[in-house]
Amino acid sequence: MAVEAISEGSAKSEFWDGVRLSMPVVVASAPFAVLFGAIAVDNGFSVLEAFLMSALVFGGASQMVGIELFGQHVAPWLIVLSIFAVNFRHVLYSAGLGRRISHWPVIQQALGYFIMTDPQYAVAEARAASGKTVSFVWYLGLGLPVYVFWVVESALGAVFGKLIPDTHALGIDFLLPIYFLGLVMGFRKRPLWLPVVMASAVASIIAYKTVGSPWHVSIGAIAGVLLAVILPPHHSGVGERP
Repeated sequence: MAVEAISEGSAKSEFWDGVRLSMPVVVASAPFAVLFGAIAVDNGFSVLEAFLMSALVFGGASQMVGIELFGQHVAPWLIVLSIFAVNFRHVLYSAGLGRRISHWPVIQQALGYFIMTDPQYAVAEARAASGKTVSFVWYLGLGLPVYVFWVVESALGAVFGKLIPDTHALGIDFLLPIYFLGLVMGFRKRPLWLPVVMASAVASIIAYKTVGSPWHVSIGAIAGVLLAVILPPHHSGVGERP
């Protein structure tokens, strides 16, 4: 009985530790969730449809792209292809995360992949790199609040979208990029960190100027991955562990 009580207490502690780590993401993504709901309604979606898209797709950038393309009456295949381009990085995330959660049951793994976001992957990877186990309870605490708030805030944006001021004018939309930059900096001691980041950034900027959005996201990610594959870790003298 004592062992069970300790185990239950440990699980609760891990869950709330995950919740605590999720709060910056919840705050930073709130303007985008509300903005998505408002844009969805402006492009002909009902409140229910906007709610369901957030609940079933749960992909902030890809939802924005999809909504914009729906509003322009673009061919369905092009919408699917564009959303795939934005979300291609999640294929890479899933490959990396799979090493960390292979001990979970299949259903838990499926749920883990569904609620995975950019920051959630980064935080989970950092936890695993520090020698800690990525448990399902901790991961759920990290991802569930982000999912719930995203869906609820999207619905609120759809209902009250006309009352929302321009987030670009307020500068609120800058919160999420700053948070992502902090996550990237957290990996700066890894081998090849600086060359990979620079390659991804340069490739993404060039792609944005030439190919356009949303392809620059995937092109930047692929450039970083290719460089990491080509260059062995010992070739990088910048950003390596001493």
